[in-house]
Amino acid sequence: MFGKISHGLVTVSLLTALAGCNSSSTAGGLAPTAQAETPAVVQAYCPQVVLREQTAIRQEYARGGQDDPQKLVYQASLADATRQCTANETTMTINVVVQGRLVDGPVGAPGRVTLPILVEVVDGDNTIYSQKVAYPVDLPAGGTQFIFQKADVQIPNAQGGASRFTRVRVGFDNGAPGKKPARRS
Repeated sequence: MFGKISHGLVTVSLLTALAGCNSSSTAGGLAPTAQAETPAVVQAYCPQVVLREQTAIRQEYARGGQDDPQKLVYQASLADATRQCTANETTMTINVVVQGRLVDGPVGAPGRVTLPILVEVVDGDNTIYSQKVAYPVDLPAGGTQFIFQKADVQIPNAQGGASRFTRVRVGFDNGAPGKKPARRS
């Protein structure tokens, strides 16, 4: 009996919350609040996150073993990504979240790996934000999944938001090597 009541209450609560999120009017007998006095910023577009195909996988090899599968220390890959945007009159803040996987290779060992992740915001051919993040991941034997989050990506919010050509690109920065875990004996 309680399961049916709880399920019904959760459903009604969720629908009420969603209806409140979609409401754009404070009319209907409710007294205006202090928020009603602040002009709202209409956010028309939250830039899509794309994983850079060329840099969504990073392979680290032991010295002198480039492209030799037997000398692979680790392989990291980025898979799914999402974002959330908030904005005021001048700035859009994007919270970028990316799922990844890290596995050790034949000469790798458990330990901490620092992955160089590059987050860029581009509008057409123009880069309007770029930052490399040294992201530490503890690598157990066999591998692990990780969640990378960059919550403070800020871009100008001119004329109501980003254009339809604005994209957030995420990938590994292959210009700088990550810290290698200890080698197996």
